[in-house]
Amino acid sequence: MQNSEVFILAIESSCDDTAAAVLHNDKVLSNVVANQLIHNQYGGVVPELASRAHQQNIVPVIDAALRKANIQKEQLSAIAFTQGPGLMGSLLVGGSFSKSLSLALKIPLIAVNHMHAHILAHFIDEEGYDKPEFPFLALTISGGHTQIVKVNSFFDMEIIGETTDDAVGEAFDKSAKILGLPYPGGPLIDKYAKEGNPKAFQFTKPKVPGLDFSFSGLKTAILYFIQKNKQENPNFIEENLNDICASIQHTIIEILMDKLKLAVKETGIKQIAIGGGVSANSGIRTTLKEAESKYGWKTFIPKFEYTTDNAAMIGIVGYQKYLTQRFEDASVVSKARIQF
Repeated sequence: MQNSEVFILAIESSCDDTAAAVLHNDKVLSNVVANQLIHNQYGGVVPELASRAHQQNIVPVIDAALRKANIQKEQLSAIAFTQGPGLMGSLLVGGSFSKSLSLALKIPLIAVNHMHAHILAHFIDEEGYDKPEFPFLALTISGGHTQIVKVNSFFDMEIIGETTDDAVGEAFDKSAKILGLPYPGGPLIDKYAKEGNPKAFQFTKPKVPGLDFSFSGLKTAILYFIQKNKQENPNFIEENLNDICASIQHTIIEILMDKLKLAVKETGIKQIAIGGGVSANSGIRTTLKEAESKYGWKTFIPKFEYTTDNAAMIGIVGYQKYLTQRFEDASVVSKARIQF
């Protein structure tokens, strides 16, 4: 179903960011995100507050996306929305609005898996960014997910490794909380790590067979390490913050890279793409880029605005589904957990 004038309105509301984007085929015309700062005071996302904020933000955000794209809603070809996974209350706001708008405009409705979108964000037509060729390996890293996915085509993906407990983003945020840093702490660890010595402190890497990950043991080890050293020196964190952050980040990156190297060895695929909020981490991005010359890989690192939750990535999946007429009707339901 080829059409040179496909306009997709995409809506993302899986967690605490209300986002809308307009795509013309695979090009992004607008990508608007409303953040919810109310959660910072609670040290994490409060689901009920998130869904209320989505209700307040969704109409202004969609209006802003249409205005920025200079598109009238009557020109839209389809509505794409995040079906899951995510917070149920948040998903319902985006899903319900999308259903209503598609019915009102009499245009197709497209349901998108949020994790597929993180991977396929690499296919947004963006100047200066290459697109991976199938098959490739995707490392999806976020606050809720850590996966290695073998991507055979747009709609043929297989998880070959995933976390058995906590996600990598949680490991960063919980480590930051142990250090007394405010939420969200992951970006702060990245910031302080740039000024520290990554070899200053040693943390044991978990021994997990195959391509799976585990981060709960590392979090516990960091907690005990900080408690022990604070007993000996109450100012230990303040005096060593940069080195502690650099050592934590170095350990987490080594865990990710060890599994990626094993995945390349087992599959023979040397094209690696990253996605998800944690792929904004500068240490991970730098290490992955260095792997091109070090291991002969071809690596794909998305633009910053397509790493955290955004609607442009929902839109590119919507565009590919539009071309193959993978539509839904109003009976489609949002799902907190969704089959990959």
